[in-house]
Amino acid sequence: MNFNYKNFAQRGSRLGTETAFSVLARANKLAAEGKSIINLGIGQPDFSTPEHIVEAAVKALKDGHHGYTQSSGIPELREAVSSDIYRRYNKEISPEKILIVPGGKVIIFFSAMLLGEKGKEILYPNPGFPIYESAINFSGAKAVPYQLKEDLGFSFTADDILSKINEKTSLIIINSPANPTGGIISEIELDKLVIGLEKFPNVILMSDEIYDQFCFGNTKFKSLLNYPSMSENLIILNGWSKTYAMTGWRLGYGIFPKSLYETAEKLAVNIHSCVNSSAQYAALAALKGPQECVKVMNESFKRRANLMHTKLNKINLLKCQKPQGAFYCFPNIKDLKINSHELQNKLLETVGVATVAGTSFGKFGEGFIRLSCANSDSAIEEAIDRIANFLN
Repeated sequence: MNFNYKNFAQRGSRLGTETAFSVLARANKLAAEGKSIINLGIGQPDFSTPEHIVEAAVKALKDGHHGYTQSSGIPELREAVSSDIYRRYNKEISPEKILIVPGGKVIIFFSAMLLGEKGKEILYPNPGFPIYESAINFSGAKAVPYQLKEDLGFSFTADDILSKINEKTSLIIINSPANPTGGIISEIELDKLVIGLEKFPNVILMSDEIYDQFCFGNTKFKSLLNYPSMSENLIILNGWSKTYAMTGWRLGYGIFPKSLYETAEKLAVNIHSCVNSSAQYAALAALKGPQECVKVMNESFKRRANLMHTKLNKINLLKCQKPQGAFYCFPNIKDLKINSHELQNKLLETVGVATVAGTSFGKFGEGFIRLSCANSDSAIEEAIDRIANFLN
């Protein structure tokens, strides 16, 4: 019997994807064929998960933590997240507002599902993490981009965002430090945005702060948790993937307003039941154990970002803003007279350097490519030398 594909729900066609994974697959295939590949494409730390965290997961398995947990996460972990926030931001957050989930993307989708539907509009950063736009489109809402501008250090002006709000706007997504640009939103613009949002009490702000511990530029990072007036209109996305080199563990958390928490927890029950039990005990060890690993990674990414930024700016016709955080450089390639996707493919196929086209992060990413600093200093030097030789 031939299946009629017209019976598929149309919303499936609205889903986007994350090009970094397809670039990784192609890079791995080329490497398996014997080609020398340097991967500056994938956005994950090149460090191993710290040993004490791995040991905590093994102990949890040996201790018999094999079953379901609460859908919201084990109480000890939610309390540890609350304590970590207080330690870093001097801000008290009730564990009852914290939802443990299998990766930060879950919070993006939960936010879109809770606040997006046909007739609604959701604002999101562009160039930005591609799953924002994908989740918005899937929800049925209209995705309304606001541009992160190179001349503003890949930030926004609060006035620009506020001017885009109308009676249909239900959610605004911001990301700082940012993927793919490495930009950080200034405190001045955050202050203006928060004050401006007082006129829009029905609009929720989702702040993606997954890179919050990788800050090394002149622009200081400020969490939205530091704005008491936002407490009931704010969703925070954070987690363990970047901070503790745990991308494959799939661990994240969201902080939800009381008005949204119960429904968000129901989504968890319906979709994934709970997060892997032993992984939650590993996450607990990450927060309660030594934090030296985070400092080491931050210093490494700072050094590598400076190295990459310096070398990229020595290449004729390339211009690169100095990243303020996360672990990416986002050079301007417009003077090369080649589009981003074409350059991405040529660099990989010709000189074996994996990068990601700026258009993978939205229409305002044309004329840029993303390079990840999550590789060794020597690999970064060789990769940029290969790019320079190819372009010159």
